[in-house]
This record gives sequence, C-alpha cells and structure tokens, in this order.
Amino acid sequence: MVWTMGAQPPASVPPPGAPSGMPAGPPAGPPLHLPAGPPAAPPAAPPVQLPEDYTPTARDLPVIGRTDTLIDHPVVLPVPEPATSPDMPGGMGPLYVVGDVHGFYDELREALAAEGLIDADGDWAAGNARLWFLGDFTDRGPDGIGVIDLVMQLSAQAAAAGGYCKALMGNHELLLLGAKRFGDTPVQSGAGTASFQAAWLLNGGQKSDMDRLEDHHLQWMARLDAVMEEDGHLLVHSDTTAYLEYGGSIEAVNDTVHEVLTRSDADEVWDLFRKFTKRFAFRDESGSQAVRELLDAYGGNRVVHGHSPIPYLLGEVGAEDGEGDGIAVNGPHVYADGLAIAMDGGITMAGKLLVVQLPLTG
Repeated sequence: MVWTMGAQPPASVPPPGAPSGMPAGPPAGPPLHLPAGPPAAPPAAPPVQLPEDYTPTARDLPVIGRTDTLIDHPVVLPVPEPATSPDMPGGMGPLYVVGDVHGFYDELREALAAEGLIDADGDWAAGNARLWFLGDFTDRGPDGIGVIDLVMQLSAQAAAAGGYCKALMGNHELLLLGAKRFGDTPVQSGAGTASFQAAWLLNGGQKSDMDRLEDHHLQWMARLDAVMEEDGHLLVHSDTTAYLEYGGSIEAVNDTVHEVLTRSDADEVWDLFRKFTKRFAFRDESGSQAVRELLDAYGGNRVVHGHSPIPYLLGEVGAEDGEGDGIAVNGPHVYADGLAIAMDGGITMAGKLLVVQLPLTG
C-alpha cells in the first residue's frame, strides 16, 4: 500500500522525554483539561520536516479515517498451512513477532491468518509456533479490548498446542493502566502538572475500551514483561535506551517494572510511562551504538521493536507535492547498521499491521 501523509506535530514541540500533552519550557497555567471523550481528528496540516531531536509523545501520530473496519465482521482470508517446524531445536516451532496493533482487531486477524497462525474462526492454528506481540494493543483504533481478548485467547490455545503466544508491555498499556487507576490525579512531570486521564485522551484513548475494561484485563497488562530475548533477537516495545535505567539484566528490568506497578504510586508510574514513550534512539548516526548498549546489557544480536511508525523513522511522513512520493510499508525496516528491526507499520496512519517470521530473510 502506497500512501502519503502530512505530519501533525503539536503546536509546541516538547523536548525529548517530555510527557504527553505538556508544553515545552517551564510550567505555565493550570493542569491540562480535555473533553470527556476522544478528541476529533485534527485537520490535515501541510507536510513538515520533523526536527532531528523530535520525540513525539503528544497527539502527533495522525489517525487516518478508516471506513473498512467493522468490529463485528472481521475479514476472513483463506488460511495457509499451519506454520509448524518440528525440526527446530527443543521441539519449538518458528518465531513470529507482531508490531503495534492499536485496536485494529480486524486487521490483526487478517494478518495472523495470512501467516497461518490462526484459522477462519480466529483460533490458534500454528501448533508449536512461537508468537510475540511487541505491545500497544489499545488506543487510536476501534477495538482495543477485542485485541486484548484475542491475544489472551491465543495464549491459552497456543500453550495447549505446544507453542506459545506472549506479549510485551507497551507505553499504551501503561497509559491505559494509569488512566484507569489514577484518572485525573495530578502527577508531577518535567513540564508541570499532568494527569493520566488527560494524556490517555490526548493519545487516542477510546471510551468504548474504558467501558469494557475489566479486572482480568488490568491484571494481564500489569504482568506483562518489558524485555525478552528469543533466538538472538532482543524484543522490546520502544526504540529507547531507557530500559537500562531499570536494570542491568532482562530479569532485573522486568522485576523492576512489575514492582513499580505493584506499588501503584502515580508519580512513579508516570515516570515509567514517560520513559517508555521516548523514541528514535537508534535512528541517527549514533543509533548503532545505542543498540549495542542494549545488546551488551541484555544479550542478543539484533533489537526488534515497535512504537515508532516506520514512516516516522524514515523521516518521510509526507511529500511536498502530495503525489507519487508516498511510503510503501510492506515489511519491517532494518536500520542502525542492521542491528535494529522496526515493526510498527503505521496501522493508525493507514499503513500496514506487520506480522513477520524471524529471522528475517532476503
């Protein structure tokens, strides 16, 4: 799919690491207050070139209106043969990863079916295959809770079939947890006072998701790991080195994140969310060194991440003439001297929801 987009950064671009929706510079004025519902999509803006140090944490990733999404009527494609591989070491099957889903339930089912991972009924069909979701299941799209329910269902079915389906924690899981737990409770940020509720609304929070959010969803999200290594691939959600601030090993990072969520201190959870929202650490000239810092600490030969849509990583979110210069997102983006694989195909920007087998070939 070839498409062209104009970037829509906030009127005031926050400095790197600034939390969602807060202006740059010293605190000014009262806390942010937003309408009690998802904001309307902003009008299209002329294409602009993002600054090199831009770290979007506000409503800067445009949502293109999609009329092809029907929550109750998923697209069903012919299902390929199950993706099993009995010759893998230890009896485990092939490894797959899924990029950011953001509530696009139908597109997720279509992408999983295309790889033979689920059948026409949406049930696990891949035997002993291994499937990892890189986080960000909700917000922006129409059915985040449906996505979480599907992932939970596939986790149980895959385990029964001798494989597994697992998931990492994304910044939008932290945001939804915070909005549910803390609501409008003020939290201290580097740019003044904020709240999880305001940030959730600003970043595509859907009332239908909040209305259907139940305790078992909250418990499942709070237990997700932040980092994992599989077959030489270091799996994380965000393209940031902020994970290093939470521990020098995979186990330490995951334990620390779980402890923060267990203590349930609003300011501490906000700081965790803010750090997991950072991006672009691997994109510039020093990107390969940043990747190596993570690999040296946690192991693996390549980092695989979601979070930053591939068109943003390429710095080509729109074209000046609007014709013929769109970005075709047909697969993952390999960069940082081949050490990083980006998996967010920009589904919220009318891009593609990526499901791929690792290691990459070709």
